[in-house]
Amino acid sequence: MASLTKKKGFQLPSTPVLLFCVIVIVMICTYIIPAGTYERFADPNTGYTVVDPASYTRTSQSPVNPWQMFVAIPTAFVAVGNIIFLIAFGFFWVYSVMQSGALTSAINKLLNSKAKDSKLFIPICMLIFAIAGSTYGELETVYGLVPIFVALAIALGYDAIVGLCMCFVGVATGFASATTNAYTIGVAQAIAELPIFSGLAYRWVIFFVQYAVMTAMVMRYAAKVKADPNASYVKDVDFSSFQLERQNAEDVNFTGKQKIILISMIFTIVCIVYGSLKLGFWINEMSAVFIISALIVSAIAGFKPEQIKDNLLVAFKEMAIGMVVVGLARAILIIMQNGVIIDTVVHGMASVMTGLGGIGSAIAMLVAQNIINFFIPSGSGQATAIMPIMAPLGDLAGVSRQVTVLAYQFGDGYSNMLWPTCSVATMCGIGKIPLNKWYKFFLPVYGCCFALQVVLIVIATALALSVILASGSSFSFSASSCASRAVRSTYRFSSVSAFP
Repeated sequence: MASLTKKKGFQLPSTPVLLFCVIVIVMICTYIIPAGTYERFADPNTGYTVVDPASYTRTSQSPVNPWQMFVAIPTAFVAVGNIIFLIAFGFFWVYSVMQSGALTSAINKLLNSKAKDSKLFIPICMLIFAIAGSTYGELETVYGLVPIFVALAIALGYDAIVGLCMCFVGVATGFASATTNAYTIGVAQAIAELPIFSGLAYRWVIFFVQYAVMTAMVMRYAAKVKADPNASYVKDVDFSSFQLERQNAEDVNFTGKQKIILISMIFTIVCIVYGSLKLGFWINEMSAVFIISALIVSAIAGFKPEQIKDNLLVAFKEMAIGMVVVGLARAILIIMQNGVIIDTVVHGMASVMTGLGGIGSAIAMLVAQNIINFFIPSGSGQATAIMPIMAPLGDLAGVSRQVTVLAYQFGDGYSNMLWPTCSVATMCGIGKIPLNKWYKFFLPVYGCCFALQVVLIVIATALALSVILASGSSFSFSASSCASRAVRSTYRFSSVSAFP
């Protein structure tokens, strides 16, 4: 009887419900937080549209009423339609590969080899993605790879969270520990009038330290799940669409067609990466690559037109929650824009940081940037909006501009794995991982990560690293092509935000 009356602990609602609750809270905030704006102008030196830090003015209150809140939701879905279709077409490609049997055969080959027991499998995957995120700013391309890594992790005896960590946490850690990421470091240092990619040595130290900590915590969780599947935070979630049939070694039939399909998978990823770096590919171009690749896979596998159509419909059905999550997350930003409260939040945080001293101000900047990333999840958009304010504030507080950029870099990057307005909601939606389950795993990880950020900021400030960083080597990693995409990213964000 006692077990029947035992009360359950508090549980967060499902991801769509959680996001709708945030939407309502933000709507209420538009009645409470004063409306205000900064003036913006084109910087003749960099060409970026930046904020005049001395121009903040209060404007007439623009509260968003309940009717306008609901109107903002379909508006948001239209605004992120390209991302929604990227998710669907990306899984259309993955599902076509899975239906061909190529992925099943390849993973069964892996499962029947010694590689399945290698303790280096997870850290190697995370390292590859981390380097991609840190150097050329990889992030969005991972959308299409999440189902593959979720399926792989489940087949290896882990769970979907481990699969998401192998790709998303890896690339997000690298993106946050940026070394030559033109979309964040490149834009921020240009606005702060620092040599582009200066301070490279210290940022590589940051990269390896944060990568090591993140990987260790993921592997610790993975080991627990493999030893006891009931330890998984998502043990009660249905991942049948990601599960692959396990075969014995003698039953694995890896045909020539399947090998060609796997080669086409690798070629698809290469095309997206090359197109992003050299050809200016963005969301729509990535979707086109996924569609073409899915059709090529279907042709090689011998699928009939009706089966191709069925695979496409299944992809839309399986990714429905992920697509809804993307739309609701963008609605939060649109409501804040319509309520004209984003600049007020930024101005208020900047005001709090005055008079705290060098180290205190640097830590306050770090905290502020983590919070601001909820409101401005675009890396380059945040740099153009925040750095013109933070750089002079840092000068007044005795914080070097390199440390100011470091605080921005940390705040913009690591909280991408935390805030529902950032990429984590999309990634969890694609991987069918409820946000409440993700937070159960990730909040302790983020706590350690944030404490480490504070230590790294304090070290940078206390040792007066501005001199060392400013004299660091300058290294360009496809800077010209990346920078142009970074600027385009800023203006894409401005179409649905308060930052032109």
